[in-house]
Amino acid sequence: MTAKSPKNGQKSGGSSIITRLFVLLILFIVGSCGWYWWQSNDPTHEGPPVIAEYVDVESIKRAPDVLTNVDWQGLSNRVATNLPWVDRQTNSPVVSTNQPSRPKSTNQVVRPVVTNQPVVTMPTPAVSNAVPNNMVATGTGGAQTTLEAQVALARLGYSPGSIDGAFGSQTRAAIRAFQKRNGLPQSGELDSATRNTLPLKLPLYVNYTVTQSDLSSLRPLSKTWVGKSEQDHLAYETILEMVAEKFQAHPGFIKQLNKDVNWEAVTAGTTLTVPNVVAPKPAGRAAYASILLSARLLQVFDQKDQLIAQFPCSIAQKVDKRPIGVVRVKVVAENPNYRFNPEIFPESAEAKKIGKPLMIQPGPNNPVGVAWIGLDKPGYGIHGTPGPEAVGRTESHGCFRLANWNAAYLIKMVWVGMPVYVEP
Repeated sequence: MTAKSPKNGQKSGGSSIITRLFVLLILFIVGSCGWYWWQSNDPTHEGPPVIAEYVDVESIKRAPDVLTNVDWQGLSNRVATNLPWVDRQTNSPVVSTNQPSRPKSTNQVVRPVVTNQPVVTMPTPAVSNAVPNNMVATGTGGAQTTLEAQVALARLGYSPGSIDGAFGSQTRAAIRAFQKRNGLPQSGELDSATRNTLPLKLPLYVNYTVTQSDLSSLRPLSKTWVGKSEQDHLAYETILEMVAEKFQAHPGFIKQLNKDVNWEAVTAGTTLTVPNVVAPKPAGRAAYASILLSARLLQVFDQKDQLIAQFPCSIAQKVDKRPIGVVRVKVVAENPNYRFNPEIFPESAEAKKIGKPLMIQPGPNNPVGVAWIGLDKPGYGIHGTPGPEAVGRTESHGCFRLANWNAAYLIKMVWVGMPVYVEP
């Protein structure tokens, strides 16, 4: 018998299947490439924060976590003299009975209203956004570049973080806030509509002359908790640190602007070029604040639900330490002291040897910076930090950290009993 040859239909059917599989493979490869291209070019796609090349991440000073370490008793004996919304006759807070409107959220937890809590403060803030008399303006322009946009946004209260001229996630978020406030498409990009609405009305740079008073105020910062407790003030350590915080800039950027300066031997009379950043005067008392955990932002709204300020914010590393829902401002303190409790730091060899609480004096290098806004959830607060360059890029044990200059600005708008909505 002769073997039968396969039918033509069976042969062509096998070839057809192979052809189809090959076509599907080609389509999959093309589709994957297209998806990757779209992700890379989507203006709304947030990647990791962009940090300028000169930033030495390892040198960033990170603040210790504070949790319950604020000395509530020590704060309670201070008298409010320069905060808004305080009755000058009784030194008691003026608590509004009008609650602002707020979009409903399924994650909100209603908490009791906190009233008649003491407002506490030191008479003079450590960070001033006023332009000193020893500054001379140099040059003007419109908000066409990233640096110009950062300066213009900071002047409006939409903080891009430490000014560095690099377009990163915090600058993008500040642009979105400005676009939202002005009814523009919230692209986060410095497009033509945004540039036309974001004019740079003041010079981009100014000159700052270092004074003898600046130099005399500097203090070395102890490396140990015992050493910190023995200091009379946790002041700035260097002129570079002082100038960078005063003008809301990254120290590396200040160095780039002043390449000929010997930062190890700055003398009185040295003239420095700095960003011309002046925070706006608060338009009035805030109605409420919102902390967006996923975006690492703190937003401030007025009675008309208008976004009037926005700041980068560090949040708790552990999800169970993030208080989703509604909390309220319980206490407000400018230049707070700090009570170091060794029990909070069981991992610290020094803490085990100390065996008793220590009182750390106020100052910009205090662990809670220049401002403390205590919340009615025990152990939680909004505060400054001695490491502003790390804000929004590192995580804490539970508190919400802001750059010192943003904390100093925020404290002028909050009031005891004000709601703070913590959202996922």
